[in-house]
Amino acid sequence: MAENLPRIILVGRPNVGKSTLFNRLIRSNRAITHDRPGITRDRMDGVVRRKDMPVFGIVDTGGITLDAHAMVVEGPEGIRGFEQDILNQTEAALKDATAVAFVVDGRDGLLPLDEHLAAHVRRKGLPTLCVVNKVDGAEHEDERMAEFHALGFPLLAVSAEHGHNMNALVEDLTALLPEESSEEPPAPPTLRLAMLGRPNAGKSSLINALSGEDRMIVSDVAGTTRDSVDVRFTKNGKDYTFVDTAGVRRRTKITDNVEKYSVNSAIKSTTKADVTLLTLDAAEGVSQQDKRLMDMLNTRKTPFMILINKCDLAPRNALDQLRKNINELLSFCQHVPVLLVSALSGKDLHKILPLAQKIHEECSVRISTGKLNRAMEEVLTRHQPPVVKRSRAKFFYLTQAESQPPTFVFFVSDSERVPESYVRYLERALRKIFEISHAPMRLHLRSSHKKKTK
Repeated sequence: MAENLPRIILVGRPNVGKSTLFNRLIRSNRAITHDRPGITRDRMDGVVRRKDMPVFGIVDTGGITLDAHAMVVEGPEGIRGFEQDILNQTEAALKDATAVAFVVDGRDGLLPLDEHLAAHVRRKGLPTLCVVNKVDGAEHEDERMAEFHALGFPLLAVSAEHGHNMNALVEDLTALLPEESSEEPPAPPTLRLAMLGRPNAGKSSLINALSGEDRMIVSDVAGTTRDSVDVRFTKNGKDYTFVDTAGVRRRTKITDNVEKYSVNSAIKSTTKADVTLLTLDAAEGVSQQDKRLMDMLNTRKTPFMILINKCDLAPRNALDQLRKNINELLSFCQHVPVLLVSALSGKDLHKILPLAQKIHEECSVRISTGKLNRAMEEVLTRHQPPVVKRSRAKFFYLTQAESQPPTFVFFVSDSERVPESYVRYLERALRKIFEISHAPMRLHLRSSHKKKTK
């Protein structure tokens, strides 16, 4: 979302349907929704686009529980222990807000938690619409809206789940926008980075440290982050978007439906990012799940690097052994860079973004056919293909089929006569000649019995 779009913040107590409403407004199932209260913790940004209407930002926030003195009180099980963090995240969002959509539950009626939070919102002085959710049709509107008039906000009854009155909601929210917000400004190019790793590896702490903002809730409790949350920031004149994801555990250990959705969202985020940052905990070492994630990223040819976080908390000899273990695991993808970092002390954090930028640039490389074939001649002269089944494969031609990642096709007399070890040699040679150090690379061998014309 462009940073200078006007933003409307969804605010409400837990389980009134803010995330379902958010998904309806942005027309995408980005926020995890569930009947259990307290699923959303971190705030999430989106954009609302409708034909012939102004474009605006929408921000989903966690459920807030306040008393009559605007102090946080204990919330439902899902947010217990995070109540103040969720309030802080919402307060940060409200500082840049244009307006507020105050969401209540029409089935539950007006509760004290709604009244206390409404008073807190009223003190912000922002244009506010009270959205009475879970009203499934016009026949229920009068009955379920009646007591909410006491809050003093304009009202609109909707059903986020069934889509009732959603067009009217967009119109009413648009009416809260300043008049000059009629066009969406062009989005600047941004490098998308996905954080991936096991629970409690420090992904959210790294994002906060790199962005210079307490954008993600950080806790020693594993599984604090649930949604895949976009965090946008600018560093040294360049725009970045971090996608923080839920911790990924082994599937056999996932018995909770919410965690299952979170893990699926985390894996999906890596396919939409330019570069993935696989984060490991130095104190925990490399688990079987870390190995699976490495193998998955390599198999999919996902551009990625490995961050060994919390390295300041591990003894030197343990770090050396960990680095050795990782290098052995990466024998099948030696191009993947490894950084020892610490979100807490700031160790080598300055290397992360430039390295990610380099990986992304390498993924976009295009090499002319002439250069490729001169390189192929050089590589073959230096080390000929081995003799297999009493004959040696002949290499005729080399071309680049695509980028993202760089993909090269060798036309050979018989691809079955080229062993895997020689394919690895070819990859290493091409990487060295064309300075593709860290991007994934695909090599394909295609059998052809005559030389292609250039």
